[in-house]
Amino acid sequence: MATGSIVVTRLTLVAAGIIGAAGVMAAAGASHGEASRNLSAVATICLAHGPALLALGLAGRGRILRFAAVSLGLGTLVFAGDLGVREWLGHGLFPGAAPLGGGGMILGWAAIVAAGAFARTVRI
Repeated sequence: MATGSIVVTRLTLVAAGIIGAAGVMAAAGASHGEASRNLSAVATICLAHGPALLALGLAGRGRILRFAAVSLGLGTLVFAGDLGVREWLGHGLFPGAAPLGGGGMILGWAAIVAAGAFARTVRI
C-alpha cells in the first residue's frame, strides 16, 4: 500500500471515530430540553456516515473508494458542522455550507456506486 493510501486510510478511520462520537453527542443533546431539529439532523447524518467511513477505511481499496471516503468525510464535517454552528451560535459556517456538504456526501455515495459498478474486482 502506498504512503498516500495509508494516510488516507488513517485519516478516514480518525474521521469515522470523530463523526460517530459527534453523532452520539448530538443525539444526547437533542434528547435533552427542547427538541432541536438541527441536532437531530446532525445525529442522523453523523451516525449514518461514521460507520460508512469506518467500512471504507477498513476495506476501501483503490482511488475511487479513497475519493469516496474523502468526499463523504469532508461533506459530513461541513454539513453537520454547519448545522451544529447554526444551532449553538445562530449562524452557519458560511453561506451555502450545508448544501455544499450535502453535495459532498452525495458525491461520495455516487463514487461508491461507481466503484461497485465499474471495478474489475471488488476486494473486501
